[in-house]
This record gives sequence, C-alpha cells and structure tokens, in this order.
Amino acid sequence: MSLMRCRRHTCKIIIVTSLIWCILDIMILLSYSDCSSGVGFGCTSTETGKKGSIKFSKQVSVDAHGVEIEEYPRSKLKTWHKAKVVTKQKGKPGEMGKAVQIPPDREAEKKEKFKINQFNLMASEMIALNRSLQDVRLSQCKSKVYPSLLPTTSVVIVFHNEAWTTLLRTVHSIMNRSPPELVEEIILVDDASEHEHLGSELEEYAAKMPIPVHVLRTGVRSGLIRARLLGAKTAKGSIITFLDAHCECTEGWLEPLLAEIAKNRKAVVCPVIDVISDESFEYITASDMTWGGFNWKLNFRWYRVPQREMDRRNGDRSEPLHTPAMAGGLFAIDRDYFYEVGSYDEGMDIWGGENLEMSFRVWQCGGTLEIIPCSHVGHVFRDKSPYTFPGGVAKIVNKNAARVAEVWMDEWRDFYYSMNPGARNVDIGDISPRKNLREELKCKSFRWYLENIYPESQMPLDYFFLGEIRNDATHNCLDTMGRKSGEEVGLSYCHGLGGNQVFAYTKRQQVMSDDNCLDAAGPDGPVKLVRCHGMGGNQAWVYNKMDHSLRHVNTAKCLTTQAHDPSSPKLVSCEGEASQQWLMQDKFKWQANKNS
Repeated sequence: MSLMRCRRHTCKIIIVTSLIWCILDIMILLSYSDCSSGVGFGCTSTETGKKGSIKFSKQVSVDAHGVEIEEYPRSKLKTWHKAKVVTKQKGKPGEMGKAVQIPPDREAEKKEKFKINQFNLMASEMIALNRSLQDVRLSQCKSKVYPSLLPTTSVVIVFHNEAWTTLLRTVHSIMNRSPPELVEEIILVDDASEHEHLGSELEEYAAKMPIPVHVLRTGVRSGLIRARLLGAKTAKGSIITFLDAHCECTEGWLEPLLAEIAKNRKAVVCPVIDVISDESFEYITASDMTWGGFNWKLNFRWYRVPQREMDRRNGDRSEPLHTPAMAGGLFAIDRDYFYEVGSYDEGMDIWGGENLEMSFRVWQCGGTLEIIPCSHVGHVFRDKSPYTFPGGVAKIVNKNAARVAEVWMDEWRDFYYSMNPGARNVDIGDISPRKNLREELKCKSFRWYLENIYPESQMPLDYFFLGEIRNDATHNCLDTMGRKSGEEVGLSYCHGLGGNQVFAYTKRQQVMSDDNCLDAAGPDGPVKLVRCHGMGGNQAWVYNKMDHSLRHVNTAKCLTTQAHDPSSPKLVSCEGEASQQWLMQDKFKWQANKNS
C-alpha cells in the first residue's frame, strides 16, 4: 500500500514539474516572439515598431539573385523612439519647403551672392536652419512599422567652402528628424576650406549641439573620396551614412535605411533624392519610379524603373528598389561591410566615378544596392560646380572612369574608350590592388551584372561591331551630331575621336549609339535617333558583310547617302551602289560570335 502511495506522489511531482517547465517555455517563446505578423507579446507599440526577434537556430535566406542575406547581430541593435515633427514657424520664408521670393530691389545682390556657391545664397540665409517640410512619403510608408531594435549610425558629411546656412541646415535636419538614440554622431570633414566661418566659429557651434558633432580637417585639398575615408575611419556607429553638405532630411528618413541594413548587412541603401531648387530653395519631391544607370561615357543617369523590377516588388512602390547604380552622394552602409567590400578606390582622385565603381563592386561581389522609397532626403542640385579641381576636371574624371572600366567592366570597357579615346593615354596608376580585391572577393563578371542586374543597360550584351561606320562613297561617318532622341542622324567628316561617331551593331540587329538607335518609321524615312526599345520593328537592321549594305528590315530599303544632301542619310531601294556601302572594318569586333 505504501508503495502505491509513493508511486502516486512521484507521478504528481512529475506532472507538476512538467507543467511548470511547459509554462516557462511558453513565456520565453512569447517574450521573444517574432512580430512580423503584428501579434505576440510586446508587439502592440506603434511608437517604436516591431519587437526584435531572436532566432534559436541560424536561418539562411537568399535574395532574388541567389545571394545569401546576412542578418544583423542583435548585440549591435538599440531601442529607439520617433523624432518629434518639426512644426511650421508662421511668417518665416521657406516654411513647409515653399519657395523663397527675393524682393526685386535685391536682385542684383542675389546674383552677386549666387556666384559664391552657385546657388541662391540669399534665399538660404532667409530660411530658418530648422525649417519645416512637408511629409513627402507615400501613404504606404507612413503606416509601415519598423523593428524596435535598430543599429546606430555615424553620419559623415564632407564639405569644401560650403555656405554656413546650407551646412548647418543639413546638420539640424539630421538632429531634428532622426531618432536620437540611433545617431551616434555627426562627423563634418572639412576638405581644406578657405572661408573664415568654417574655422573656429564652426567648431564652437558644433560643440553646443545636443548630439556629438565632430569637425575633422584634411589640411590639404584631398577631394571627396579621401575626405570620406577620413571620416569613415573615425566613425563609431555600426552604420556609416554619407550625406552631402547641402541636404535636408525629411520626416522618417533614417529608420527605413537602418531597418533594411539590419535585415541584410550587405545591403547598401540610398534614400530617394529630392530636389531643393538652387534658385528658390523650394523642396520638390522626386519620382520614386526612377533608378540609377549609366551611359557609354560612364556618366550616371536616372532612368524609369522597368516593369520587371515592379513585378519583383509585387507592384508595391514602398518596397526597396534594386538599382543597378547609385548617384553616390547619399547612402548608408554597414561600417564593417564598407571595409570588407573595399571601401573606396584610393587610387581615384578628388571626385567622379566612385559611385559607379562602388555600384559595380557591391553587385558583382555579393552585396545588394537599393533605393529605399520610404526614405527621402532633399539635395541642392546646381547647374555647375563652384569648385576648382587640381589638374582640371576632364583629366580627373577620365582617370577615375578608366580605373572603373579596367577593374570591373571586362571587355565592355571598350565602350568607354570608344567614346573617350583620349582616356587610353591617361596615367591611371596602379590598379593591381583593386584587381586583387576582385579576385579575393570572388566577384562575378560584368556579363553577369548585365544579364542579372541590368539587362536594360544601354551597353548591349552581345554586339558584332563597335566603332565608326564609314560610307564608301563620301568617306563620311554616321554621326549623332549631339542630337537628342527624335532628331535625325547625320553624316560628317570621320575624325577618329570617338564620341558622336561611335556606333554598335548588336546581335539584336540594332545600330545604336549610347541609348539611341537608328529608327525609321516609314519607307521614305527619315532615319532618326530614337531611344532603343529592343523590340526590333523600326529599329531592326541587317548588315551584309559581302556588299556592306545596311538594310532596314521593316521597309526592305537600304541606308543611303545622297549627293544633294550629304549630311543626312536616307532610305532608298537597295541597288548595291557605293552610296549604300557602309564600312565597319576599322577595329572590327565580332564579339557576339564568341558568346552565341
């Protein structure tokens, strides 16, 4: 009997103990529940966003390009609260981002001051340093909830002879519209400014700021690239956010950037860059339907987002946009990843080309480059730079772009050199460290980049010929004449200097120059330059290697020069005359045959 009682007591103890452990397990799971669905213990706060989740086993995920996504370590995350909205100051110029009107009697003074920084300095001085702005975000963005645990950032701003008001308005907009817990510091890097107000006066002003603001000085003119590296070297935040010195951050600008990097440590993220008018300082919202690209000269350009990228985002414009290239002035990157992926090319000088170099490097070496539509930062865009560059702008830009082409673009570097033959003779310095970096990181080819990241690129994936197209009768060359899309193609003396006389004949039967293709809408022409659409039709041409004719597929007529109008090629019935013979023999490159 006593034995049975003992067994009953033992069973009770086991059951009670099991229940206690079960309750404890449930409480632990609730405490660290993932709030992605909007439910779970501690997930009700709309002020700080979703409660951070802890994963009990490592979960590996990949992005749309098969690249592994590396989540942020929890130890580097902080709790935060939203910044208060900057209220409108009644009666003050420029409030809510409105344009500033200069009185007619001060027009002459305005024009004189404009020359200093190449923007309306008088208008900037009339605006409060903490002026109010409209909330320009999409409606979907305003209702997004971000994780309550996010990494901190150091904001690095390089300046050279910047205006007092634009520089400090940038600083105040960061402080006023960022969760204070997430801004570790603001680092101002002075690249050898000569203006008196940027000396001790700036240091004294910075010392009074509510968050740490440090002023570093390069001592000698070093340029954007090396000055940013100086700022990055001292950064303490987990993420480095680079901004220009004439920006205004808007409500909710920072959280989406940090949240995306927290989700994927190898994401390099950019805000939507809005326009602050250089004339009136009006805040003008930019389109969230454009992404970054580039032309044959390796100039950065904005293009419309293609349908395939909209489909990848399931039509949700508030979702991060995968962009082939970034403008480079405004972006955020994990501090450790910044160095892991090669920071900046220190062989580049001053400014120019570093944005494309980083764009290619990030994509080809396993990272992602994104525009975050829910983050908006305004930027003063100027028609021309107020600064001088040692050695001249052209020499610096050619050197930097050539380094990009040689290290990252493989055989597609020929497009850059064809447009800029002079760049072949520029001393680009030692590129072996960058080539070694590419090898060490096991980076993918530029063909992979064009196929997977930027199939819409103006650089054809496969092409038969790249160079000048010379007419046998006149010995003149096809020439864009610098004309825009919709205007007629021309003919002129073959100068051998590339540029407007560089055309590619592609595997898709296009005769293209940069982003325009030869196009004929009817049997009588005219032959125009029209934005390449890749759909054949009016832009399909067949080049016959035997008789050297260029036959328009839709009309079955040949491209021809005419004696009475030698500068404008036309479509005429094919008869094999010298005026219909086009020579592509100089440096003929049947690249497409190697990849067919």
